[in-house]
Amino acid sequence: MEDNPSKPISQHTKAQRVILFPLPFQGHMNPMLQLANILHSRSFTISILYHQYNSPDPSKYPHFSFHLIPGGLSEDQADKDDPLHLVRLLNTDCIRPTRDCLGKLLSTHDDTACIIMDAMMYSSQAVAEDLGIPRITLRTSSVCSFLAMATLPVLRDKGYFSMIDYRREDPVLELPPLKVKDIQAIRIENLNDTLKIVSNMLEGTKTASGLIFNTFQDLEEPNLANLYEQIRTPTFLLGPFHRFFSAASSSLLAQDRSCISWLDTQKPNSVLYVSFGSLAAMDENNVREVAWGLSNSMQPFLLVVRPGLVQGSEWLEFLPNEFLEVTGKRGCIVKWAPQQEVLSHPAVGGFWTHSGWNSVLESICEGVPMICSSFLGDQMVNSRYINDVWRLGIKLECGFERDEIESAIRKIMLDREGQDIREKLVCLKKKMDLSSKTDGFFGPIAKRFI
Repeated sequence: MEDNPSKPISQHTKAQRVILFPLPFQGHMNPMLQLANILHSRSFTISILYHQYNSPDPSKYPHFSFHLIPGGLSEDQADKDDPLHLVRLLNTDCIRPTRDCLGKLLSTHDDTACIIMDAMMYSSQAVAEDLGIPRITLRTSSVCSFLAMATLPVLRDKGYFSMIDYRREDPVLELPPLKVKDIQAIRIENLNDTLKIVSNMLEGTKTASGLIFNTFQDLEEPNLANLYEQIRTPTFLLGPFHRFFSAASSSLLAQDRSCISWLDTQKPNSVLYVSFGSLAAMDENNVREVAWGLSNSMQPFLLVVRPGLVQGSEWLEFLPNEFLEVTGKRGCIVKWAPQQEVLSHPAVGGFWTHSGWNSVLESICEGVPMICSSFLGDQMVNSRYINDVWRLGIKLECGFERDEIESAIRKIMLDREGQDIREKLVCLKKKMDLSSKTDGFFGPIAKRFI
């Protein structure tokens, strides 16, 4: 990555408008809107393209102009239980209305410098080339998970997705530190379709004018040489975005702030915060194991139970009555929480997470050790790196078993292991602060493209 220039970004520029297009999932929309806020704070005019499905609330961003894509993805079209199906729709059926909307916007704004699109919108590269506008991609995951995705076709050809000739605990020699079980957990029902989407995403990234990661060098430096070998696209590590602008305003779910008042009554570093993100799905048996693991640990907890976490449930009816009786005031349960504020609260001493990248970065920035589960996509890679490489948390290797859950909670919250992780996080945070102090933080990308 290039050195930051000393003068502010606006002094490098002539064109002052940037058009951004987020993927309509919370984990993708949050960092894109944070990036938009950062660019706006550095004197850029911001336009946001969006679909009707999972649309952002323009009233929360009066300083942006919003442009609905007519004929784009609607609530009726969306299959909320199949994110990959939505990605396919966005890159096939929705690409013509996207092109028409973008073309109209460009025709009325000749000050546009570039478009920034989610990397999963791979078909937009052809649209950008047709319209003669530079396209920069935003990859909302970690560098290590990006490299893992790039290697999936090789692993498929070598048989890692079948049990033949491999034990689940065996290492993946082509992709350390991953294990066979991590790779097999990434498997989607239709593997070939998944790999086709991955291949298209990689090709769209390689042909883009630039690539942005929401990460920072001190965390992922060992992977950067490998990244630069595979991707010749100019690459910029500009995160974590949320340190500049919170994700609270872009949340697609209503936040229950009563949990903050409850945290105010708890002792410092005593509460385990538990949230499995906006897309995870669990069965009732796993949720019961989660409940009894929390109960048996005897630690205070703040538990997020999103409606739909268990398919067909309204909210808490699948939790054992005995669990609610035993834990009593020791636990607080909400449908959704203001996560960044929760993690920064002095009462929170640990975070049991689904290992989504936004959650991982927020936990690192607030110095909170993690317990890692994983459900889909990049989460398997993130959790393995957290446990084996970065040593910033504990991965639950057995899935959801109450004894392992109880043990992990006690290690993180009470034992020396948790304290060692906190000390490591303090050192990492200091390095991260130094990397983003200069006024020219966004200078490299502005100097090259804008």
